[in-house]
Amino acid sequence: MKRLPVRPENVHQATLLRLLRDGARSRAELGDDVELSRSKLNLELDRLIELSLVHQAGLAASRGGRRSGMVRLSPHMRFAGIDIGATSVDVAVTDGELRVCGHVSEACDVRQGPVEVLGRAMELLGKLRQQGHFTQLHGAGIGVPGPVSFREGVPVAPPIMPGWDRYPVKEAVSQELGCPAMVDNDVNLMAMGELHAGLARQVDDFLLIKIGTGIGCGIVVDGKIYRGVSGSAGDIGHMRVDDQGPTCTCGNTGCLEAYFGGAALAREAMRIAPRSVYLAERLAVAGRLTAEDVAAAAVLGDPGAIQLIRDGGRQAGQVLASLVSFFNPGLVIIAGGVARLGHVLLAEIRSVVYRRSLPLATGNLPIVLSELGDTAGVIGGARLISDHVFSAP
Repeated sequence: MKRLPVRPENVHQATLLRLLRDGARSRAELGDDVELSRSKLNLELDRLIELSLVHQAGLAASRGGRRSGMVRLSPHMRFAGIDIGATSVDVAVTDGELRVCGHVSEACDVRQGPVEVLGRAMELLGKLRQQGHFTQLHGAGIGVPGPVSFREGVPVAPPIMPGWDRYPVKEAVSQELGCPAMVDNDVNLMAMGELHAGLARQVDDFLLIKIGTGIGCGIVVDGKIYRGVSGSAGDIGHMRVDDQGPTCTCGNTGCLEAYFGGAALAREAMRIAPRSVYLAERLAVAGRLTAEDVAAAAVLGDPGAIQLIRDGGRQAGQVLASLVSFFNPGLVIIAGGVARLGHVLLAEIRSVVYRRSLPLATGNLPIVLSELGDTAGVIGGARLISDHVFSAP
């Protein structure tokens, strides 16, 4: 098969490709959304068809006259989304419209270092290739659980990622796969996934709060990720909530993450295990406790586990309340592994935010749990790299 080009030739073609990323459109519909004459629009679409980036897809329903031709992105287009977490790696391949064609994941400790972890990600992509989900990739988007210099594509002093500081992730993945690659913080990728395929599809300004091993916030303004000047916007896990609190992985004390990240919740579960039948039994069998064990104990009605969730939700809610008053979002999405604690956590966060934020900011503010689960990050990775690929040179 002829290798597809990876970039459009001009800004008009880039705009058309981004519009078609949301699904097949008629030429007439595209004409309603772009400022081009009909002849110029058809010229650009025909050129994209010649480049094998777009193909004909039949005829649209009549709008009162001659039926317009449908077009959509090439069915051969493939993007990879790689979501590296603190304790797992998720890899997916999508088509040009960012529908997941294949998705695999496995446990993986990010502290093993970039060579080992990225090697595991490449092996998972190899499995997807063997399963027939792609023969070539047109780009890869990678998320990592730490601060990222977006322009350089490298993690910068990530607290829970020893050995990753300034590692050239973008360059290494691009060379390995032979296609463009982009790297961002994993929370930003999750927000992009929600923007494309989740609860935020119709919302231009929202916050995504990831509560997992670490805690972070994806900020979307006018439909675009806000990264700040250097790429560190949204790192709320290291906002201090108590001067006398426990020491955090970043070296400071009293950070939100030190109170309610996955490791903190596991630590508190160990502390209350003697007073919890379920946690004590689980500790005896496994030798350790996790946030998932706290969730299971809460489902069984364990009062200690429920109180841990409420305490953590209150701390997270206090930070989020300040963000809501400051940013005034149209939606807040709670995601991540610890967010699977579910509605006990959600109820506590809602209670604090609605009570402590400005009434004007919370009057019509939905605070919801993500419905995308483990696919948010990999879809966001595909969205990230497709934004790059579908941009003018």
